Amino acid sequence: MPQLLLEIFSEEIPARMQQGAARDLERMVSDRLKAAGLTWDALTTYAGPRRLTLVIDGLPTATPDREEEVKGPRASAPEQALEGFLRKTGLTRDQLTERDGVLFAVLSSKGRATTDLVAETVDQVIRTFPWPKSMRWGSGTLRWVRPIKRILCLFDGKVVPFEIDGIQSDAITEGHRFLGSGELLRVSDFVDYRTQLEKNFVLLDVADRKLRILEQAKAACAARGLALVDDDGLLDEVAGLAEWPTPILGDMDPQFLALPPEVVRLSMKVHQKYFAVRDPSRDGLAPNFLVVANVEATDGGKALAAGNSRVLSARLNDARFFWDEDQKVGFDAWNAKLSGVTFHAKLGTLAERVERIAALAREIAPLVGADADEAETAARLSKADLLSGMVSEFPELQGIMGGYYARLAGHSDAIADAVRDHYKPQGPADTVPTAPVTVAVALADKLDTLVGFFAIDEKPTGSKDPFALRRAALGVIRLILNGGFRLSLLDVVFATDAAFISHHRETAADNIRYADAISELTRGAYGVRATDSLTRIMIAGATTFVGAHLARMQTAPLVVLEFFTDRLKVLLRDQGKRHDLVDAVFALGDDDLVRIVRRVEALDVFLATDDGANLLAGYKRASNILRAEEKKGPIPTGMVQTGLPNQPEAETELAFAVGAARTAVEAALETEDFAAAMTALARLRAPVDRFFDDVLVNSDIPAERDNRLKLLGQVRDVMGQVADFGQIAG
Repeated sequence: MPQLLLEIFSEEIPARMQQGAARDLERMVSDRLKAAGLTWDALTTYAGPRRLTLVIDGLPTATPDREEEVKGPRASAPEQALEGFLRKTGLTRDQLTERDGVLFAVLSSKGRATTDLVAETVDQVIRTFPWPKSMRWGSGTLRWVRPIKRILCLFDGKVVPFEIDGIQSDAITEGHRFLGSGELLRVSDFVDYRTQLEKNFVLLDVADRKLRILEQAKAACAARGLALVDDDGLLDEVAGLAEWPTPILGDMDPQFLALPPEVVRLSMKVHQKYFAVRDPSRDGLAPNFLVVANVEATDGGKALAAGNSRVLSARLNDARFFWDEDQKVGFDAWNAKLSGVTFHAKLGTLAERVERIAALAREIAPLVGADADEAETAARLSKADLLSGMVSEFPELQGIMGGYYARLAGHSDAIADAVRDHYKPQGPADTVPTAPVTVAVALADKLDTLVGFFAIDEKPTGSKDPFALRRAALGVIRLILNGGFRLSLLDVVFATDAAFISHHRETAADNIRYADAISELTRGAYGVRATDSLTRIMIAGATTFVGAHLARMQTAPLVVLEFFTDRLKVLLRDQGKRHDLVDAVFALGDDDLVRIVRRVEALDVFLATDDGANLLAGYKRASNILRAEEKKGPIPTGMVQTGLPNQPEAETELAFAVGAARTAVEAALETEDFAAAMTALARLRAPVDRFFDDVLVNSDIPAERDNRLKLLGQVRDVMGQVADFGQIAG
């Protein structure tokens, strides 16, 4: 079947937009052609510095003829209804058919030529393309990321004729801007198109460009006993900057290696798009760089390497200036300036944020095995480097530079590492810190962000999360789970909220009143009182707005806890766990993330067995009976009687089995042996099955009915100690 080839050729497309544009082109074209009734065998898109390309194999030459039956009004309907239906269908009354007293219209339409649909589709796609930024040029009305030069459009080897804003479609493309023949290339199909482009130094596929860069870059490094420092993000970018990428190895002044390696690499990457190079025989970077050119130089790239070396030296000289000047300034001066930097209009300055983080890190420290003094010190240094010259130039180095400066200032490795790593983990691929002091500060930093923005009602909505609160919550969860830290999430969330007011001192009485109110709130919501550590932080200072603060305190922290529940579901779902199992465990009121995950894992294994699946069905049957009876009045409670006259054996068996299960489950939960708890529940499966097979719950004899309802209530209660099985699907 015929092939469609489309190329939109323009001035240079920004590298960061190319792959998104390829996806948008595929989506927009396929949606429109499918809506017209077309099908195909394969559709592929390509994006590069100067062209977007689409090829579709197996397109029919026309859409199929269509016949559609449309239901109309009843034959006895008012005349106005009939007239409206006729206008809608464009038919006359005698063209309608009647069936069972209802009028129907049969609408037929001839198929359309694919070339006509393609011309319309390309016009619509180009005029509505969703570039992040676009421009208009000349006197036309067309907008595109950069000026469009030509549009190649072939179907079945022939040009699809159309014109868009003065640009006439044709079968012509161009090769490399500098290395190509300089002649226009007339092509007949995709194979010819791709072949001619490669002969004219254009690699159409980004995967081919990446492979060429990696192979030649590693070969150039290996020839001098060096190794390329991998950087997937930079590789993606440079593959979008050159149609015929040619790696060139250059030299730099070795004195720049005295700078932190992160500074050298970032100077290369951000400003110059260079790869760093290392010496495999020793630690650290080599005094070299690798630049990806868009030409093949006649001198092997020597002149290009020398020119790029001079530019890099200028950049690194700037970095060395910031490095030297920052060491003259230091933390005291930077921290003093934090009071003049607003973190958020409703959340105070960076200096106030640091005070909150420091107080919270001190409280969290013993829970994660960290020294409280070191955790507080690290927290007080954590944001200072935001005012340094180096971080002002390279915001990506926040924290990293603070770690270097902390070591130079004589602080311990634990403190310096905490300053460096407290932003981690910043994404699913980021490493999770394990050092106790780092964990304390990282948790405090993320919890302060979460509670603060939830308190001012700046919650994520849909796909929008401007303050990266989802990432912060996942960071907290990963820190806790990775370290196996046994702490109450509820306590640390309330402690975080309390830290917001602890530095507003007025009267101790106000703080005590605040602490008492929060303690009562936690007991009402979760059946527990605030811990001693939580109370201590709440009475550490006072506030002039305690009353107003309490009003939002009644909801914000609990909403944050629900947010953590949702994020934990996402994390466990990504690991293959079911989110309804998380609901079933969270329903118990537990907020120890480590224990929750262990319960979920044990529950997941249990429900995958026949015993688990059947017991779940039995639980739901028992719950349905109890729920129906609860509508009539209170369910009988108390001891289940055995040995009654004419009592079915299955009833007696289940009563003893429930008692044994209760003892075993309670013992297992006491030691957090959740597998043993599930094993104990599994022993209920057979007695529950026999009970429902042999026993009529709603007996006509009230005493029998009450005894059996008590028994089902005990089954529900015993299973409810492990999880809320009512939350589980199935």
